[in-house]
Amino acid sequence: MTNKEISRALKLTSALGELHDENPFKLKSLINAAFQVDRLDYQLEGKTTSEILEVPGIGKGTAQKITELLETHTTNELQEYFEKTPAGVVELLSIKGIGPKKVRQLWTVLEIESPGELLYACYENRLVHLKGFGTKTQESILQSIEYRMGNEGKLRFVDAEIISGELINRLQNLSADLKIQVTGELRRKMEVVSSLELLAVTTISDLREMLEKTGDAADLQTGLTSVTFKFNGNSRFSITCVDENDFEKQLLLLTGPPAHINELGKPEEAEISSEEKYYAAIGLPFILPELRDLPIAAAREIDAEKLVKTEDIKGTIHNHSTWSDGANTLKEMVEYCRDMGMEYFGICDHSKSAFYAKGLSFERVISQQLEIDALNKQMVPFRIFKGIESDILHDGSLDYPEEILKTFDFVVASVHSGLKMDDLKATRRIVKAIENPYTRILGHPSGRLLLARKPYLIDHKDVIDACAANGVVIELNAHPNRLDIDWRWIPYCLEKGVMISINADAHKQAELLNTKYGINVARKGGLTKKHLLNGLPLSGFEAWIENKR
Repeated sequence: MTNKEISRALKLTSALGELHDENPFKLKSLINAAFQVDRLDYQLEGKTTSEILEVPGIGKGTAQKITELLETHTTNELQEYFEKTPAGVVELLSIKGIGPKKVRQLWTVLEIESPGELLYACYENRLVHLKGFGTKTQESILQSIEYRMGNEGKLRFVDAEIISGELINRLQNLSADLKIQVTGELRRKMEVVSSLELLAVTTISDLREMLEKTGDAADLQTGLTSVTFKFNGNSRFSITCVDENDFEKQLLLLTGPPAHINELGKPEEAEISSEEKYYAAIGLPFILPELRDLPIAAAREIDAEKLVKTEDIKGTIHNHSTWSDGANTLKEMVEYCRDMGMEYFGICDHSKSAFYAKGLSFERVISQQLEIDALNKQMVPFRIFKGIESDILHDGSLDYPEEILKTFDFVVASVHSGLKMDDLKATRRIVKAIENPYTRILGHPSGRLLLARKPYLIDHKDVIDACAANGVVIELNAHPNRLDIDWRWIPYCLEKGVMISINADAHKQAELLNTKYGINVARKGGLTKKHLLNGLPLSGFEAWIENKR
């Protein structure tokens, strides 16, 4: 059981406890423990109860619960809650915008026991007069349910990649020479994958036999050329079976998307020995799978050799530490970054308005900068830069005065609150922040959380134009939950000469590797090293800092 799974189980136990009006102090300790477990930089799997007790913020009772989770993947307490709570009510707890107290009202007062019933209650305007709700809350809940239902069955790229890799490994362990590859959205590196598709050189009967042997494939359904099934719980796969001589053609066709295949003509009627040879035969350069969501006219103009690569990243410049809501100390983060082969590191802990994330007061800013000075003396030639992720307030101002802002090497300006403005107000707010002379990078511009929160409404063109006019870099936040700026806006950024910074937004050491997910989507948008801020070597990044100081 992973730390994330343990954390989720503790949070769910707390939520169910609150739903049943349990002791709030006990429930708060579970939430605190869940937070501590989630931010650990090592796994608890294999640890004893005594070792778990050494984790700050975890008491004896919670340590025993974690041990029980590690041994049985559940707890007696959790099972007791499940027995007295309808499954649909448990599901209500996962809907954004309603906590356990509101769920209890919906359940006990309106007798709502599923998201579907709640949806119709919103349509019938039944929440408006319920204590603690009202028109705005009802509308917010309605939007959350509709958004959730619209994303049902979809996966973030990182999750789709992991589970597909696990399935492929299982099958190749059963048949070492099995030729199998992902296709569709996953091969095209889409940030959200709506269907899991693979292509294999095998027969339907042999594939079914292998799937049955994995022990984790269920609901197998056989078609003329493919097998669909659920793997490892709820993820539904489709594997197309082909002969070796038809593999390359089907790889092209199944990678898609349909618009790209239609533009190519009729590849299903052609002899295709390899994708590369097929593109050459119809007079096109080979178009990488990740570029096939662009119109062919745009994709053919991109020099694939110049697209950003992992080795192009020379530094990582938006990261957090224990100074705010990170799991590792500044020194630990910096050493890990240096050991990855990076040349520089930017620390951007949260600013004072982010009280929920231990945002830095004026005094703590100075203290952190003194630590940075000391570390820089120890780590030459590696360098740490003094950054901050400054909250963009409702009126577009940053949440530090000039005398503090000018102490930083650079400022990442980000929105973390007031996410429901209309598009005009939201755009004006961000443009004002961009125009602040201390803003150097605009952080996660749309605020989206993939499959969890819609982007807030902004006019992307106006925002990008403002960045171009003010020399502000736009972040491509590489956290797999964000991948923001949307890659579809990268071509416009390049057209306007706006640089992109692929930022890990790491809150612990392992998340410094998030950059690879940012590279995936940056390539989809045609980003080259020329327009990559943290593709600059240390000397170049220092020059960028000094250029606007």
